[in-house]
Amino acid sequence: MKRPSSGKGAEKPSKQQVMEVDKVKSLFNKKIWDSQFQDQLKQEIHDAKPYTWGNIRDLVDDELLRNVRKEIETEIHFTKKETDIYKVNQSGDLANLSGLDWDDLSRLPNLCKLREILYSEVYRDVISYVTGAGKLSGAKMDMSINTYTKGCHLLTHDDVIGSRRVSFILYLPDPDKTWKEHYGGGLRLFPSIVANVPHSDHTAKLVPQFNQIAFFQVQPGYSFHDVEEVRVNKHRLSIQGWYHIPQEGEPGYIPGEEEQWVKTNTSTLAQLESNVLQDYEFPKDERDILPYHEVKHFEKILADHSDEKEKENTPVSAVADSNTLTDEELRYLSEYISEDYLTASGIKSLQSKFLEKSFLQIDSFLNEKKSKLLKQLIRHDELEEECPYEANKVEAPWKTAIPPHKWRYLYIDGKSPENFRTEQDILERLNNEELPNYTLLKQSLNKSKNNTEYELISLVEFLKSTIFKKYLALLTLLCPLSERMLIRRFRPGKDFTLATQINKNELLKNIDGFVDAVLEGTLCLTPSAGWESGEVGGYELYMDNQNDEEADKDIEDAAVYKTDDSGDSVLINKPPSWNSLNLVLRDESVLQFIKYVSWSAKSSRWDVSMQWDVKTVDDENDE
Repeated sequence: MKRPSSGKGAEKPSKQQVMEVDKVKSLFNKKIWDSQFQDQLKQEIHDAKPYTWGNIRDLVDDELLRNVRKEIETEIHFTKKETDIYKVNQSGDLANLSGLDWDDLSRLPNLCKLREILYSEVYRDVISYVTGAGKLSGAKMDMSINTYTKGCHLLTHDDVIGSRRVSFILYLPDPDKTWKEHYGGGLRLFPSIVANVPHSDHTAKLVPQFNQIAFFQVQPGYSFHDVEEVRVNKHRLSIQGWYHIPQEGEPGYIPGEEEQWVKTNTSTLAQLESNVLQDYEFPKDERDILPYHEVKHFEKILADHSDEKEKENTPVSAVADSNTLTDEELRYLSEYISEDYLTASGIKSLQSKFLEKSFLQIDSFLNEKKSKLLKQLIRHDELEEECPYEANKVEAPWKTAIPPHKWRYLYIDGKSPENFRTEQDILERLNNEELPNYTLLKQSLNKSKNNTEYELISLVEFLKSTIFKKYLALLTLLCPLSERMLIRRFRPGKDFTLATQINKNELLKNIDGFVDAVLEGTLCLTPSAGWESGEVGGYELYMDNQNDEEADKDIEDAAVYKTDDSGDSVLINKPPSWNSLNLVLRDESVLQFIKYVSWSAKSSRWDVSMQWDVKTVDDENDE
């Protein structure tokens, strides 16, 4: 909200006077100023798990906060905003109250008053004492107003941005009703395995109530938390704010302290864009090099195909002859692939589309027999089998993707079926260089118990076959050099991936014809409907990684994550579906993520995720 212009030459209202200490104290619950209460709270915060945090009920004068709530509801406009890390209704641009004109007290007097007492020196000193955070700035104010409605959420992060020292959330849901746990919207706190690596599951949760404040010291690499999805048609209104390192001229100011803090402590976004997490990432972001003879086989096929087209004086974009695939290879491919995509005209059509757009969407990719079998099995698991929601309940061959400030989902990677149930499990697996072996993994399964997993692994064996990769090479005219395959399940109310770039495969950096790109495939096997609008998430989104060098760095970090799923930067937005294959040629300029799956989704999102490093092949490269 901005103060309406009063016309040229109008006098600017006088600056608001600083409230007297006694007046400030009178607007808080009087227990705040009791030394015994402060000492008890300090001890509770010190003993809290998974890190130092606390909360205070009935923080401020009830009438003041009710009036603040009314002002917000009548004077503040909220806009729904959605990125890979959050879905929330925000006030104004980034919901930053410092963007409002605080000289106009006529329309937001109670909100102004609340802001003043929350940043008053006498109250800041209490927060400083009980948290042990040191002196806090009163000059650098940093607040926002958010309302979480049904489906809104904020995923795992540690609040490390700029000079933040203490985070707080003051809750303003309906003051005359209790906010119940099953409504969602709770503040959840995550322990860390080591610095910058949170556990998959939270170990503490606060169910918010009116006039309750939660706060914690910002601890780089440890203060991980999220806001669970709101599951009901109710408004969870809150004021989010931060206390910063003292600024020049304030008590507690130390020259160079803020600069050193910012330099030393890495924001969540910077962590995700660095190599800090690689040792602790599961599944590993690695593509295994294909055997030399297999790559040479694909090179020869593509080179011969190129020669034939040159002799015919035909553009390379026109497709391979029907004789490129032998009858035996076609029979093998037809065990899984729909026949429409195995004919000469079918292959020609797919190849032309890919060469034009570097992207393919193939509906009904699996043949009717395989599609029907897999759908029956996956639906059975969705309806009849209990889905584990905690990492220590996940059973082989499934594992839980970690760390949760980058991604979280269930997956099968073809490696040994041990699970990451405890911190020690994870630490012991860090240096395991085991290569995936889906065939060996399948042999270890009890088929009667793991029928779905058995058939999914059989599908992956097919996709890893030399014949399928030959088919892939003909569709794209690209030679695969490596591969990575995962079977994934994204559970409602739990799972997602945040926006990330592809990493270069250093083992292939000197390969001639390497196009510095990865061919990605997603065979989506989601058995339910209702995903098309995007309201329940689960969609796969590709977007340009556009960096605005003029953007404020704090805002840049705060949005992380800032992904516009409706703007010009979006390249592909594919909702979950049944039996559709996406092929995308992707370089390092493109971000990709799977949006958090809402509790209201009718099923998990299931897929097989594939990646291949690829190169082009021509006469010169063949020589």
